[in-house]
Amino acid sequence: MKQFFDSAGLRGAAGGLARLADLGCIVIAGWLAFWLRFGTPVISPGHYEVAIIIGALLVLIVLPGFGIYRSWRGRVRLLLIAKLVMAYLLVGAVATVLLFFAKVGAQYSRLWVGYWICGATLLSVAVRMLAYPVLNRLRLQGRNRRSVLLVGNAGACGTVVERLRRTPIAGFDVGRVIVHGEADTAELYGVAHENFVRGVPIDHEEDEVWICLPLSMGEDVKEIQSALSLTTANVRYMPDPRDFWLMNHRISNVAGLRLLELSCSPMSGLSLLAKAIEDRAIASLVLVLISPLMLALAIGVRLSSPGPVFYRQERVSWNGKPFMMYKFRSMPVGVESDGVQWGRARDKQTTRFGAFMRRTSLDELPQLFNVLNGEMSIVGPRPERTVFVDRFKHEIPGYMQKHMVKAGITGWAQVNGWRGDTDLHKRIECDLWYIENWSVWLDLKIMLLTIIKGFVSPNAY
Repeated sequence: MKQFFDSAGLRGAAGGLARLADLGCIVIAGWLAFWLRFGTPVISPGHYEVAIIIGALLVLIVLPGFGIYRSWRGRVRLLLIAKLVMAYLLVGAVATVLLFFAKVGAQYSRLWVGYWICGATLLSVAVRMLAYPVLNRLRLQGRNRRSVLLVGNAGACGTVVERLRRTPIAGFDVGRVIVHGEADTAELYGVAHENFVRGVPIDHEEDEVWICLPLSMGEDVKEIQSALSLTTANVRYMPDPRDFWLMNHRISNVAGLRLLELSCSPMSGLSLLAKAIEDRAIASLVLVLISPLMLALAIGVRLSSPGPVFYRQERVSWNGKPFMMYKFRSMPVGVESDGVQWGRARDKQTTRFGAFMRRTSLDELPQLFNVLNGEMSIVGPRPERTVFVDRFKHEIPGYMQKHMVKAGITGWAQVNGWRGDTDLHKRIECDLWYIENWSVWLDLKIMLLTIIKGFVSPNAY
């Protein structure tokens, strides 16, 4: 039981309970909407329960992609409400589209659908408003918390330690301090500490890293950033408050502390919401439109050689987390039994049908299911195998920063010809440029370029 209530266990349990709560909300809202619309609490056997089941399945698919089940500690909860509204609107829209294509949409009351989606949204918001006081109480008891590594001078780090201890409801604990420069470590209030060593990478297990140095020490901040080049955790900068207004950058506010974001994912707040809507809407639409093509490709794979239709391969995506990526199988079963090698795409053994799919990039289409599952985006840096990530992160500057966003089916590097056995450094440059300049309009541009020239490429094998 103690293990269940530790930080990681409680976060996982809270996420699972939130999913169950949202399932209950969509089902109960459907029943209440039927009662309100037709004046009876009994849903007679027919088609309305089918719509409710479809809605429940869509909740399991759509809501995770909006980041609703991630931690919301220290963040504006009005944004969570906005995300819930948008997510349930998307659930209602997708359910309506599915019923329309099934040619049964006319059998449902549009007023009932409106009551249903509005009711589910209100119930989900109400559940969370009731749950927050409980979560706050658990945090005050030392549960459901996140650890922070502080790097900086003892005075600034001591201020953070003291403030977080006085604001336990924020849910952050300082796990360790790396002291930059000489100072009286008595200011750290007993927190474990060590000295910063120049030229040595900083290895840590804490959930976040906060750099606490004045703006006048900009070169030292760069040095610390370099030492953190292998981390995929959020890195935040807390400058001296007297210098803060000189900085024209986005900040975070946690427990009254201003943190300047140096190396954080652009996928947060409304940007994350826009990206999630873009991915879910486009992936759903494309899958509906190309379903005959997907079926034809699946039959082609099945007839071309014995073995499964789909090929599953571990890749690395957002925050350096591995996931199983789907492709249509283009090689005979067992080809990679002796291990994998980087590059040499031309030399890899493929089936005749598989070679055609690779040249046209049609083998990548099943990754639309990864998008619906929230593991990938339509547009983003292409994911790489875990074994190669472990190698390249030590060889290519900025390589791990490509994982600050979700991996994509297509990307800026691909539409510019950097794919296959091309220069990996150039690809990373394109990926980092994309992350720095991300916008919905840039995504749409990349999608258009992919349609025009991205499917067929001389570097696709």
